[in-house]
Amino acid sequence: MKCILGIGNPGERYRNTRHNVGFQLLDYFVSVQKLKFKASKFDYYFSEGEIDNKPFVIVKPTTYVNNTGVAIHQCLSFYGIIAQDLLVLVDDINLSFGEIRLRKSGGDGGHNGLTSIIYHLNTEDFPRLRFGIDNDFEKGALSDYVLSQFNDEELGKMNKLSELSSILISSFIIDGYDFMLAEYSRLKNIELKENRANNTNENQE
Repeated sequence: MKCILGIGNPGERYRNTRHNVGFQLLDYFVSVQKLKFKASKFDYYFSEGEIDNKPFVIVKPTTYVNNTGVAIHQCLSFYGIIAQDLLVLVDDINLSFGEIRLRKSGGDGGHNGLTSIIYHLNTEDFPRLRFGIDNDFEKGALSDYVLSQFNDEELGKMNKLSELSSILISSFIIDGYDFMLAEYSRLKNIELKENRANNTNENQE
C-alpha cells in the first residue's frame, strides 16, 4: 500500500498559500479520482482508493506544518506502511514557481515539515515531490512569504501543474518511485520536443 502526504496548514485562512501547495495538489488528485476526504481518529484527514488494483491512502495532517511528522507517523503505523512507500508533496523555495523535482531521499532542505517527518520516522529515506514556489522575498521575510497567497498568474498555471503532479502520484501508486521517475522523464521529453517544434515554427514564420 502506498501513502501520499501533502504538507500544509489546516483551515481556510491558509488556502491557496505557498506553504499549502502539498494540500492543493492532493485536493486536485482526490478530485480526479472522485474521492473525498474523511476525518480520522488521528491527527489527519484521509482518503482511500485504488489504481490498477494498487491500494493507496491520501493524508492531509491537521497538525500544522511544523508537526507534520506526528500525523504521518500515526498513519504509517496504523496501515503498516514503510517509509519507502510514502510520497511527500512539499513546497520548495529553492525552485522557481512550478518547477518539479523528484527525490528518493535526502535532508530537510530547511523545511520544517520535512524536519518533523525525518525526526518522527527516524529516517530520511522517503520519496518526495518538491514543488517550486520561488523565493521572491526580502531577508527575514520567509515566514510571511510562504504564508502569502499565490498571485493570479500563478493560480492560473496551477491546473496544468496539478495535472502533471496527479500523473506522477498515480505512477508512484502503481509501481513506486523508479516508475514515477521514468514517467516524469518521459513527460519532460515530450514537453521538450513540443517546445522545439513550436520554436522551429515561430522561426519559420
